[in-house]
Amino acid sequence: MKRRVVIGVLGTTLDRRGKKANRWAKWRPTIGLCQQPELPIDRLELLYQADNGSLAQKVKEDIEAISPQTQVVLQKIKMEDPWDFEEVYTSMLDFSVRYPFDTENEEYLIHITTGTHVTQICWFLLTEARYLPAQLIQTSPKNGDRESHPEGIYTVIDLDLSRYTTLTSRFLREQQEQVAFLKAGIATRNANFNRLIDQVERVALRSCAPILLTGPTGAGKSFLARRIWQLRQSRHLLQGRFVEVNCATLRGDNAMSTLFGHVKGAFTGALQPRTGLLREAAGGILFLDEVAELGLDEQAMLLKAIEEKNFLPYGSDKEVHSDFQLIAGTHRDLREWVEQGKFREDLYARINMWTYQLPGLAQRREDIEPNIDYELARYAQMQQTQVRFDKEARQIYLHFACSAQAQWRGNFRELSASVARMATFAENGRINQQLVEEEIDRLKQNWRGENEASLLPTHLSEIDLFDRQQLETVIRVCRGSASLSEAGRKLFAVSRQQKKQPNDADRLRKYLAKFALDWDGIQQH
Repeated sequence: MKRRVVIGVLGTTLDRRGKKANRWAKWRPTIGLCQQPELPIDRLELLYQADNGSLAQKVKEDIEAISPQTQVVLQKIKMEDPWDFEEVYTSMLDFSVRYPFDTENEEYLIHITTGTHVTQICWFLLTEARYLPAQLIQTSPKNGDRESHPEGIYTVIDLDLSRYTTLTSRFLREQQEQVAFLKAGIATRNANFNRLIDQVERVALRSCAPILLTGPTGAGKSFLARRIWQLRQSRHLLQGRFVEVNCATLRGDNAMSTLFGHVKGAFTGALQPRTGLLREAAGGILFLDEVAELGLDEQAMLLKAIEEKNFLPYGSDKEVHSDFQLIAGTHRDLREWVEQGKFREDLYARINMWTYQLPGLAQRREDIEPNIDYELARYAQMQQTQVRFDKEARQIYLHFACSAQAQWRGNFRELSASVARMATFAENGRINQQLVEEEIDRLKQNWRGENEASLLPTHLSEIDLFDRQQLETVIRVCRGSASLSEAGRKLFAVSRQQKKQPNDADRLRKYLAKFALDWDGIQQH
C-alpha cells in the first residue's frame, strides 16, 4: 500500500493557536487535515517562510501530538512577498522541480486551503501542468462552524475533467459555439474546411502570432480575419480595433504613409501628419489583404514592426510603438514569390507560423446550399424583407450551382451576388423557376464571355488549333488552382510519377514561357 504524503503551505492566520488555553478548540486547516480518521497521513511537507519559523514549529508539535503516525517535515522556502504572482510561482516551481517524488511508493495530495489566493492559484497551475503528480485536497469547517468541530471536513479534487460529464459537455459546447461563430453559423459540410476552422479556432484563442490566410479571391479571407478578431475580443484577449487594408491599392509614398504614417512635410502634399494603420491597430488586429503586393521596402519595415513593435513613420527619425496582431491574406503562392525575389524570405518565415489555405467555392460544392441560406438571411436582414425559393426553383438552382457547369471563379463573392440578384427580382418574396433560369443563363453568359475573351491573349490569336486547345486547357487549370505548383501537379499527374524529383512548377513555367505567358499574367488577364 502506498504511503500518503500531503504538501501544503503554513497558514499564518488560520493555523495560529489563538488566545484560548485549549488550542484544540477551533478549526485550524493544517491541524484539522491530520485529524481525519479515514484519511491517515504518513508525511506532511509543510512549506513556510523564514520569518514564520516559530509558528511552523508550533504547528509541527501540535500535529505530532494529535497524529503521532504523521511525520512532519518543515520546508523553508524563499518568498519575500506572498502576493507577488511571479515570485510565488517561481518559488513553488523550484520546490516542485527539486522535490524527489516517488510515485511508485507514495501518493501525493496538495493542500490548497492555506496561503494567499496567489499561492492557491499557483498550486492549481502546477498540479494541472503535472509538475506536481498529485491531486488537490481542500479543507473547510464543518457546516461553517469553526468551534464545534475543530477537525473540519475535506474534499479531494481530481483534475481529470473526464470525470465531470457536465463540465466536459459545457467545454465542448462552448468550443463548438466558437467554431460556429468563425463560420458565421453556416452549417458547412466540407470536411477539410471544417478541420481547418477547428484549428483556426484553437490558434485564435491561444496564440497572438501572425496568421497567414491564402486562397483565391473571394474565398472568404477578409471575412474570416474579422471573425477571428471578434472571437478574440469576446474573450477579452484584445481591446484594439480591426484595421483592414488591401495592399494591392498601395503604391509608392502612399503605401508608406498609409501603413506607417508620416510626419508633416515628409513628401509633396504631406500638409498634415498621419498616424498610419499600424498605430491605429495597436492592441487589436491588422489585416493586410493581398500582402504579396507590398513593395520590398514596405516589407522590410513591416518585418521590423512585427518583431520589435517599433518602426519609423515616413520622414521621421523618431520611432513609434505599436503592439498588434497581424493577419495577412494573399491569393499568391508566397514560396514562389520568394523564389522570384518579389517577397522577402525573412518576412515570409515570420508570417508563416500559422498558415491556412481557404478552398474556393468550386472545392466546397457541398457547402453551396448552406451558404445560399446564409445569403438569403443576410439579404433579409439588410433589406428588411423575407425572400424564399419555390421548391422546384431551389432544386434547379442547387443542381446547377453544385454541378461542374458552374465555374464560380468569383467564389463566395460571386455566389452572394447571384443570390442577391434573384432576391431583388423576386415578387412577393418568392424566387420562382423563371428567375432561377434567367440567373443561370446570366452566369453561363458571364463565364462564357470570360472564357472566350480571355483564355488566349491577343498575341496568340494566330496559333495552330492543336496548340490552341492544349493551351486553353492549361490556362483553365491554372485559373482553377491556387498556385503554379498545384496546377503543375494536376497537369502532369501521370508523368510526374516517373520522375525521381518532379518539378511540376518549373515544367509548367517553361511551357507557358513558350507562348510568352507567365502565371501572374494568366491570373490577371
